[in-house]
Amino acid sequence: MTILLPCLLFFNLLCFLLFAWDKRQAQRKQRRLAEKTLHLATLPGAAPGAWLAIWLLHHKNRKAAFWGVTLGLTLLQGGVLYFAWPYFQALL
Repeated sequence: MTILLPCLLFFNLLCFLLFAWDKRQAQRKQRRLAEKTLHLATLPGAAPGAWLAIWLLHHKNRKAAFWGVTLGLTLLQGGVLYFAWPYFQALL
């Protein structure tokens, strides 16, 4: 449990930074990250970092398909947390 929180914070920060870098590349009209890469960065528990980047940076906020996949990943992470919570409580 002690390693879980730092890992989640790291992945959320990494995800946010990837979104920020992609936004900057878009503004400069340079080569950008694939949406698949941003979704893969969101996968390991980094949905809060992705949503924070979408809202604060206004990045990918008009693409309904991107929102849909991000929402699906968020629900998936919520489901994993819901079913894994008893296990985490047993560790405490």
